[in-house]
Amino acid sequence: MDPREAVIRDRFSSVRRVVAFASSKGGVGKTCITCASALALKELGHRVGLLDLDVTNPTAHIVLGIDPKSTEIEEEKGVKPVEARGVEFMSPALFTHGEPSPLRGGEIHDAILEMLSVTRWGSLDYLLIDAPPGMSDEVLDVLRYIPRLEFVVVATPSPLSIDSARRFTKFLLDEGARVLGLVENMGSGSLESLCKSMGVRYLGYIPFDPELDRAIEEGRIESTRFYASVREICRSAFHSL
Repeated sequence: MDPREAVIRDRFSSVRRVVAFASSKGGVGKTCITCASALALKELGHRVGLLDLDVTNPTAHIVLGIDPKSTEIEEEKGVKPVEARGVEFMSPALFTHGEPSPLRGGEIHDAILEMLSVTRWGSLDYLLIDAPPGMSDEVLDVLRYIPRLEFVVVATPSPLSIDSARRFTKFLLDEGARVLGLVENMGSGSLESLCKSMGVRYLGYIPFDPELDRAIEEGRIESTRFYASVREICRSAFHSL
């Protein structure tokens, strides 16, 4: 066994809940929802961390307004997350300084294992994980290494996304993972019937917000209708858990 595997459980020992936001396809807004959820849970009074585990294409730092080229990582018995608007934050981009990081299968596995084993989280109520999209090695690694992991599946009302979300959710359930529910982005309730048919919770929908991209660029995602919708989902679905 890789000795790093033995360290991971200790790294998560001070975290009460670990929730991975995942999707079967890219481009459904998973990263924006994960980041907004972290900020909303912080606003609701929780101690929150956020880990971007998309090791080949991390983007959570953009939503949180972190410049990886000018952010220094502090090492002390591991690597300490940086502070991002009151949230403990760690991302591969902090190590690559925002430069491209093409990786093959074994290298991806090694990068995920390294991130999980070296990051020294504080005492947190929630650690949210921006998981890599799809059902490939990265997600299998997340399932294998992270203790007490729970999932929120993100999808859009597109017929392609709905069917893909169905297969992905079934995969998670078949693996014995705890699925907290599905979040529908840029929709208005199209995934409710899917949730009922699979026996999972429909956490809510987030209407399309044309101002979101500009708000992220200007560092004011909390002022958007998108954020308000995410905050209400967090208040009803997560805050009470």
